[in-house]
Amino acid sequence: MTIKILALSGSQRAASFNALLVRAAAKGAAGEGAQISFLDWRDYAMPLYDPDLERTEGLPEAVLRFKALLKAHQGFLIASPEYNGSLTPLLKNAIDWATRPAAGDPPMVCFKHKVIGLLSTSPGVFGGHTGLVHLRAILSRLGSFVLPEQYPVGEAGKLFDEQGELRDPKLKAIAESIGARAATVLRSWPDATS
Repeated sequence: MTIKILALSGSQRAASFNALLVRAAAKGAAGEGAQISFLDWRDYAMPLYDPDLERTEGLPEAVLRFKALLKAHQGFLIASPEYNGSLTPLLKNAIDWATRPAAGDPPMVCFKHKVIGLLSTSPGVFGGHTGLVHLRAILSRLGSFVLPEQYPVGEAGKLFDEQGELRDPKLKAIAESIGARAATVLRSWPDATS
């Protein structure tokens, strides 16, 4: 079975620290044989969720493509900054759209039985911990298995070198271990499909 994991940041900022952090986690997953894809939000520009738009026009084309991308992967690695004590509006909006049913979709098909590893970094000392609590609650409610291990790390501006690599070998090992754990769980996951 090919293990497919989608890595994404909760920020679309070009120089996002969370995009760098999720890349570190993805290296751990790749080291365990997972096939990794990276999400670029600019390829999936979704409007704010609007039930009237959905009713009159159906799901936007970008949403349908986003849902197809999620369905094509058995697991996700998500690194998201914390905005005002919660997850980013970008990520929440995308999750809300992805839960809307398309023709023939089983309920919550984009998230149910997915294995998810969570990480976060921010300039503050707590590293986005509260945002991960909210994100974990949402994803668990949607039927995902969120790994018990998660990785919030503070002082984001000091973490990475000029090549975008984590400076501290211990932090790098922790980030990679989240990705590796997702891949190893998926290898024996009864709901994963090839």
